[in-house]
Parts: sequence; structure tokens; C-alpha cells
Amino acid sequence: MKCSMCSKEIEPGTGLLLIRKDAKKFWFCSSKCEKNMFKLNRDPKKLEWVLKKK
Repeated sequence: MKCSMCSKEIEPGTGLLLIRKDAKKFWFCSSKCEKNMFKLNRDPKKLEWVLKKK
């Protein structure tokens, strides 16, 4: 599986799964990715550190 924010590959047994009320699943490799997507409402296409990881 891949991180919903940075598209980094997540190893089995690690990561964080969040499920919205509409049943959409979001996998995150770190709390940094989770906070940037939901709390700070940032777009991954516009973040320099996300583009470097790909």
C-alpha cells in the first residue's frame, strides 16, 4: 500500500489507516503526512517535500 499524501510505500504492520464517514480509506506513513492532509488542508501536488520523495 502507498501513503495517501506522499505516495511512499508503507511496510506491512506500520502506518496509520483513517476512514472517513463516506467509507473512503486513507493510509499514512507518518503523522507528518496525516497532519498536512487533514489538519492543515495542504495539497500534495504543491508541496516540495512530497514531490522529492516520488
